[in-house]
Amino acid sequence: MDLTRRQLAVRLSALAGGAVLSPLSAAAGKAALRGLPDADTCTIGADGAERVTRVVPVPETISAAAQRFISHPAPNGPPPSLAVQRKETDEFRIGRAAEARKLFPVHVESKTIGGVRCDIITPLSMPASKRGCALINVHGGGFVLDSGSLVEGIPIAYLAKMKVVSVYYRLAPEHPFPAAVDDTVAVYKELLREHRPTSMGLFGTSAGAILTPEVTVRLKQLGMALPGALGIFSGAGDLSQPGDTQALFTIWGFQGYLQPPKHRPFGREYIGHANPRDPVLSPLYADLRGMPPALFVTGTRDLLLSGTSILHRAFLRAGNRAEIVVFEAMPHAFWYDYHLPETHEALELMARFFESHVLEA
Repeated sequence: MDLTRRQLAVRLSALAGGAVLSPLSAAAGKAALRGLPDADTCTIGADGAERVTRVVPVPETISAAAQRFISHPAPNGPPPSLAVQRKETDEFRIGRAAEARKLFPVHVESKTIGGVRCDIITPLSMPASKRGCALINVHGGGFVLDSGSLVEGIPIAYLAKMKVVSVYYRLAPEHPFPAAVDDTVAVYKELLREHRPTSMGLFGTSAGAILTPEVTVRLKQLGMALPGALGIFSGAGDLSQPGDTQALFTIWGFQGYLQPPKHRPFGREYIGHANPRDPVLSPLYADLRGMPPALFVTGTRDLLLSGTSILHRAFLRAGNRAEIVVFEAMPHAFWYDYHLPETHEALELMARFFESHVLEA
């Protein structure tokens, strides 16, 4: 196998419903592969758990840039302390936001809305038909980090040609559920003073894609008019149990460190002492009838592929307009990486969706 010609493989060994990955770099490749099985195997234990070995070539159905992207080895050990994670994530976020501003020129202004710190992201040129519109962005980061403020909002503001309000909601574990929901609801209420509900949209990635339907369910409980559209980009609607793909993938896809998921709620720092099946915390258990039109985006190597698809089906069962786009071989939140052709395709899809559903009049 010539690992220098995009034939990098990963060996997936799943134990008790989880998986341990051995990513192989080009430098270590051939030597490391000697002695590893080249056959696909699967043994099912008495408890139904599958012990699996798979050989997964890099697919040629994606762009060359994406092939290189999914082949990079990722950290293969337990995550560092939360303080270290926050420091590293802040450095990533600041650097990636600076890159976004070069690619997608916008104006950014910090402002407090409803008592919550926000960034107002405004395109440098905006059609008259979009001047009364606003999209609310709730960032990713597992509810304990800020990995996406500005990183998510800047491209959408630029491409959709409408204002994006990026919300710096309070983070867990210092501020567990429902703090993030309450903060986003407060921002929405304040924006309703200047915007019609149908001229607003709500979207997020990862934790933000979980928070988006949570907030919408809470608005419905409060009897408030709902926004015109939702963007649920790699999310979930059930925090009471992990989905199937969480036993297969890390945030990098097959690469990196993966602990076998337990049959218990995930995101415990965020859940706190709440019931994991609270209909706001886990909208899968809410009355989802009357939800706004929603776009779901994920990838076939996204650890939240299951969560995203399960919630999408729940929206459909409730009679809502909901579409899902699944990108081949793409891992979690791949649209954070602007060099990928798939990222630009995804961002254009998101922007066009909001252009069609978030209307001033």
